[in-house]
Amino acid sequence: MRQVLLIVDVQSTFSPPEWLVDGVRALSERIVTIASVELHDEQVTPFAQQLGWHPAAEDESLVEADKVFVKHGYGQTAETIEYIKQLGVERVLVCGLQTETCVLAAGFALFDAGLMPTLVTDLTVGSSLDRSGRLGIDLWKHHFRQVTTRAEVLAELDA
Repeated sequence: MRQVLLIVDVQSTFSPPEWLVDGVRALSERIVTIASVELHDEQVTPFAQQLGWHPAAEDESLVEADKVFVKHGYGQTAETIEYIKQLGVERVLVCGLQTETCVLAAGFALFDAGLMPTLVTDLTVGSSLDRSGRLGIDLWKHHFRQVTTRAEVLAELDA
């Protein structure tokens, strides 16, 4: 199956747990990988004005990727989605931080673009509201149905 891994916001700003970074790295070494990094630009997304906090203005992905896209808010950029579409993949594996916000937003963007977003459930962490990611995983299953685990993906790659 032609697929790509989309890593959502695994960057220092959001203090990802080491197990997540290590797990994403192990998978990214085996598959074409794209990463998004969320940077602050108050002129684009008014985090400070509306929420009283904001991501860093400079940061980088903690996992090496074949291509990295900068975003200024919850959703993926049109450029990111277009790049993925041009790859002609059958499935987009999604992992990363804030399962019920930024990761879920990636799922909606991918789905709306006609792609098949598939959440890697054991490579995602929720926001401070739900660090387990359970809420985001349940929302993902409800909206997109497609979920997998790192072990399942690795077994498919080894087959």
